[in-house]
Amino acid sequence: MSISYDSNNIFAKILRGEIPCHKVFEDDVALAFMDVMPRGDGHTLVIPKVAARGLLDIPPEALSSLITRVQKIGAAAVKAFAADGLTLQQFNETAGGQQVFHLHFHLLPRFEGVALRPHSGEMAPPAVLKEQAALIVAALA
Repeated sequence: MSISYDSNNIFAKILRGEIPCHKVFEDDVALAFMDVMPRGDGHTLVIPKVAARGLLDIPPEALSSLITRVQKIGAAAVKAFAADGLTLQQFNETAGGQQVFHLHFHLLPRFEGVALRPHSGEMAPPAVLKEQAALIVAALA
């Protein structure tokens, strides 16, 4: 399978600043921001700054650097929401459930007895995302 990277995907546009996001973290390796269609409170996305369609085409050294950011932001999200656990999701290609073809990790703070919301396509109010982003930013400090 050799499918090329599309530099016009929504996450590439977010990286270029063409589309706004509720940012929680950024450095030379990664950008983390709130998912606009969250499946739970604190649902955060972490994406690499390199052009990678999925897990199978990112250079290993870039993935190594990226995963340390995923861990750091996941820990901050758990702290920010006083969560009982964390779900990490990552999908590859349509058959694997991927919908945006730029590598991304979903971080979902989890709470005992609380199911994830279904992926309905409903967008969260921007004020809620801004507030949740601020909680994670504070936990990273």
